[in-house]
Amino acid sequence: MTHTFFKYQGTGNDFVFIDNRLEIFNKNNTKLIAHLCDRRFGIGADGLILLENDVETDFKMVYFNADGNQSTMCGNGGRCIVAFAEMLNIINKKTIFNAIDGLHKATIENGFVKLKMKDVEVVEVCQNHVFLNTGSPHHVTLVENIKDFDVKTEGSKIRYGAPYINEGVNVNFVEQINNNVFTVRTYERGVEDETLSCGTGVTAVALAMHKTGKTNAEIVNLNVQGGELKVSFNTTGSAYKNIWLQGPATLVFKGEIEC
Repeated sequence: MTHTFFKYQGTGNDFVFIDNRLEIFNKNNTKLIAHLCDRRFGIGADGLILLENDVETDFKMVYFNADGNQSTMCGNGGRCIVAFAEMLNIINKKTIFNAIDGLHKATIENGFVKLKMKDVEVVEVCQNHVFLNTGSPHHVTLVENIKDFDVKTEGSKIRYGAPYINEGVNVNFVEQINNNVFTVRTYERGVEDETLSCGTGVTAVALAMHKTGKTNAEIVNLNVQGGELKVSFNTTGSAYKNIWLQGPATLVFKGEIEC
């Protein structure tokens, strides 16, 4: 079967997109999805995303990790699907769409997407790290000399170690640059490697750095391997609300593949 696909990237976090409003794609075919994401034998991507019809909102986002399994929320994928929906003329500059973690508002202007993330009620501050869920679970830890840090080796140890053995976790390593600027490198479960950017990851980092007093800013700039992102939020007691992930989303190419 021939599938038309679109490749998008958001600060280097790249995705295969398929318009599945006619429900022609078999989303239970884990091997096919993994094949499409394979960088040597397929298209190559950190994940695959289906855009589907939704009765309540403009569209529905269904996200799969590169290993072929459906997964939790992907922030950069959420930003990219907004650009995809605009290209398909489903939306015009603003939208509300459905994802695995609920409804998301977003705006797009000249390829720059602002995506509203879920509220975060609980941020667990531990001795050497912070844990929180920003649509996906994240472990956040400060390091020095992040440029030379072995993200894949150290991230894998944490991802497969206690207390994450059963469900796994995304691991974010952070170096502070100044009061409201941080450099972030992320090991993503499902990809099982470092990615150039992680949207839910930088969101987790911004909140974790605020929670632990590393910044008092409510607009935080995050440098990732693939570019720059921004996270803004408001605090209400111990909770974080009105969280917006902001950055570019770009179409790389369109193609067809027999599979």
